[in-house]
Parts: sequence; C-alpha cells; structure tokens
Amino acid sequence: MRHNGGMPTPTSTVNSVLNSTLSIGPHQVQPPVVLAPMAGITNAPFRTLCREFSGGKGLFVSEMITTRALVERNEKTMQLVHFDATEKPRSIQLYGVDPATVGKAVRMIAEEDLADHIDLNFGCPVPKVTRKGGGSALPYKRHLLRAILREAVSGAGDLPVTMKMRKGIDDDHITFLDAGRIAVEEGVTAIALHGRTAAQHYGGTADWDAIARLKEHVPEIPVLGNGDIWSADDALRMVRETGCDGVVVGRGCLGRPWLFGDLVAAFEGREEYARPTLREVAAVMVRHATLLGEWIGDEARGVIDFRKHVAWYLKGFAVGSEMRGRLAITSSLAELSDGLAELDLDQPWPSGADGPRGRTSGNNRVVLPDGWLKDPYDRAGVSEDAELDTSGG
Repeated sequence: MRHNGGMPTPTSTVNSVLNSTLSIGPHQVQPPVVLAPMAGITNAPFRTLCREFSGGKGLFVSEMITTRALVERNEKTMQLVHFDATEKPRSIQLYGVDPATVGKAVRMIAEEDLADHIDLNFGCPVPKVTRKGGGSALPYKRHLLRAILREAVSGAGDLPVTMKMRKGIDDDHITFLDAGRIAVEEGVTAIALHGRTAAQHYGGTADWDAIARLKEHVPEIPVLGNGDIWSADDALRMVRETGCDGVVVGRGCLGRPWLFGDLVAAFEGREEYARPTLREVAAVMVRHATLLGEWIGDEARGVIDFRKHVAWYLKGFAVGSEMRGRLAITSSLAELSDGLAELDLDQPWPSGADGPRGRTSGNNRVVLPDGWLKDPYDRAGVSEDAELDTSGG
C-alpha cells in the first residue's frame, strides 16, 4: 500500500501539484480540497469556520441529506439544506437507495435552486445505512447503482453530480473499479474514493494504491482521494503518489478547522502552517459553540451540540481528565468560557495533536440485507422502508 515515505518526487510532479485546480462541472475549486460530508459535523457553523480559515478557498459539503426526508420536506432536513449567502458553490450530499426517490430529490434541488452541486453518498459504512442496502453496500448491486446515477444525472439538469464511495464491502467484495466505470458511463462529473472497505470502517491504513488504480481506470473525469489525511503534507503526498486530482478531508479536521488554511498554503507552495496555542484554540471553541447556538436558535442547545467537539479540540494539550469532563457537559457559553479560562492557555501547539483523530474502529462485520451478496447483477431494488426518513447525525 502506498501511504507514507516512498521515493523522492520529481520536481515537475511537485510543481504540477501546486496551484492546481479541480473542475466540478462549471465550478473551479482551487486549491483542489474538499471538506468531507460528516453526519452531525459538517453543518453550516462548522463549514463557516473551515471557510474562514481557508479564505473561502476549497469546497465544503453539507452533512448527509436523505432523499426521502428532502422530498417530504422534513423540518430538520430543510434547515440542513439552508446555506449561508457566502457559501459558493453550495454543495449538498444526498443519500438514497431508491432511484425514483433520488430522482425526485435531485429535481427538487435543481428546480428550487437549493444547491449548485450534488454529491451522492455510496461510502457510509454504519449499520443503520448498510442494513438497508445503502451507503458502501449499494455499489455491489451494479444495476441499482446505475439506475440511481441515471436518475440523478438526468434530474440535475445543469448541476454537476459527483459520488463518494469506498473500495467495496470487504476484501472479498471489491466494487470501486466497476462503480467508477458505471459512473463515467452515466455522466457523473467526479468521483471521490475512500481507500478503505466498509468492513474496515475507519481502522487500519487507507489504501492509497486503490486511489491510483481508480485514477488510471477512469481518466475521463477527476478522481479525489480520501483517507488518512492528517496534515497538509499528507494531502500533497497523496496527490503526488496517486495522481489524484484533489483530496477529501474528513476526520483530520475534527477540532482543527484551521487545517484548511494549512491546505491552502501547501497547495500554493507556502509552508505557513497554523500552530495555535491553547488560548487561540479556546477562542475557536467558543466561536464554534456560538455559531451553533445562533444556527439552532438556542444558546444552550448549541453548546450541548458542541460537546462532541471538545475532546477533538483539546487533543494533545495538558488538560486533566476532570476538566475535560467538565467542559464536555457545559450548557452555556459562559460556562464553557469560564472553564476554558481555568486552563493553562499559554500552552503551545502539541506535536501529538497532528496525528489521527476521530473514530478508528475497524474489521467489522458489515450488516447487509438478507441475500444481498448472492448476485451483484440482480436487478431487484430495495425494500420500501429502505429510504431513511431523517438527515444528518
């Protein structure tokens, strides 16, 4: 697996990485950096923070929107598809398993001008999704995948449609090359590949060789790489080693929205990476919680929603377990600010904070519908209850 180290990269290859632009239909994304959709994370407040640190450069995708919930105009879902006026292009990720419902959702987005770009989720490995035949389970059913892509591209009109997927269900059921070819044939604009199977979840090491193979297999459209990008240097190395056209960053930016500033600097040939002190990190934490409260319309609910981010922001800093616990149960901005003020805020950025963060579990049994693996070319669809009725996390 190509991942770390390797032979020195020729200067010509290095130069081709720097200042490169990613084309997503009519949208030019420079640098070629995309915020991965993450349920319960990449809502409007978090996207705002990431965009601020990047200077507005890059592409920032919404958390997962289920097609059924969108078509039914679920109240929470309609809030999730609301974008700030400064977000350009507006990017929505859709999850769906029924071609007709996906088609309705895409046409709704196009006709009501809800977004400028649609990404389709074929990468989610969590049981509540795969047991319905969705997410990373779906590409195994080649005809179903083709039908969904055809409906989406047809319904989108001038909006570009992309897709995000994994290598396959497990090592015995690899799907990414077939799925990539189907995507090209059905008019998908770009593909993002997470270099893990569904069974791996987020464990082990991402297979960057698979990203290189997909790029060689579908040279007609951009291929983006995803998996184990913990720093801006990792992103540059992935592009150099795989030949991919851009990178998708997920867990690496948890508690580190300023990583997008690092990525912009790296792709522009500048080694100007953020190394914030704890005081600076604390200020971002309070701003993040404030934005959540304003977005939700309730300060307490915003701070409560922020709780899951506390450990990610404080990773590597010398903060005792008792204080971490206190900060993780705060219910007001004052309480959060007061707790942070008790810390040694002059601590420099810890070297141990640059590595992996977020979920790391792996080697899980993938929960699938009964008989799902019997025939990859079975034309049967999915059950009526397979469409999820809620969006986000």
